[in-house]
Amino acid sequence: MFVLVFVIRDKSFYNMPMSQPKFGLTRRALLRWYGKNRRDLPWRRTRNPYAIWIAETMLQQTQVKSVLPYYRRFLRAFPTTRKLDRASKEEVLALWSGLGYYRRAENLKKAARIIMREHRGKLPRKFDLILALPGVGPYTAAAVMSIAFNQAYPALDTNARRVLRRAFNSQKEKELWEAGHRLVAHPQPGQLNQALMELGATICAAQEPNCPLCPIARSCAALKSGRIRSNRLPATKRRTEIIQWPLVVIENRKRILLRRRPPGGILGGLWEVPGGQRKKGESLETALTRHLNGLGKTVRPESFVGEIRHAITYRKIRAPVFFSSGNRKSLQ
Repeated sequence: MFVLVFVIRDKSFYNMPMSQPKFGLTRRALLRWYGKNRRDLPWRRTRNPYAIWIAETMLQQTQVKSVLPYYRRFLRAFPTTRKLDRASKEEVLALWSGLGYYRRAENLKKAARIIMREHRGKLPRKFDLILALPGVGPYTAAAVMSIAFNQAYPALDTNARRVLRRAFNSQKEKELWEAGHRLVAHPQPGQLNQALMELGATICAAQEPNCPLCPIARSCAALKSGRIRSNRLPATKRRTEIIQWPLVVIENRKRILLRRRPPGGILGGLWEVPGGQRKKGESLETALTRHLNGLGKTVRPESFVGEIRHAITYRKIRAPVFFSSGNRKSLQ
């Protein structure tokens, strides 16, 4: 496949990152490319504000391929704000299980209650009112406003920021937002926002941008100046934290004891078998005793079952699992 990139010989064009002709050229190129190359995703086939809100919440810090099955199941179970509001917290968290960042699900539930009580069951059409909902930040609010309500708000996620930073040489936060606002000042702001994000996700990558296939390469300031690789957001890698988390499975009469974790913190409000985090320098036995004291009886683990290994963002959890039959010898 051959792609012709036409270069504008007037160098002053590239040195005017906020010039109106450049915005016009960029808009046309983005919309034309997006119309032909966008991925077929279910939330792009609708302008239903509720569905878009759910999708954008799920997509926060989560890859598209991971979101797809959850999005479909969630909307089948809770197709409207009313259904979500009436569902129990346990039902919502059960459908969210495995997607991570469970506070997003809790915030959706809280926001659904507010929407039902204060907005007659419909997402408000004002940016500030959407922004005030639990779990909604400037990006999510702008995405809903532009895609569902066709209002000109720039939705700047990591991908969109990267494209704007390179295309318009926008280094400062104020410059990024100015470029975003001017770009989406158009009859199709939602399409432009999605085109920016799609371009950043598929072509204008952080490490290996595929400039020959980029629809806006002809007007890209970073490409013209030879700074395409230096003009990228600095990588922020958090140090991995290893957590020891011993657990005891207590079974008695074919029933397994579960308890709910306190709200807040890691996996707040979810159900678990007894156990918890081991402190630095603490023995395994001491950690188990400390976490099991609240059961009212002293639990004596009878056998070691194995170890569960799991990762949550930068945390690596090592959970040695023990078994207790719950009989008189193990419960005192």
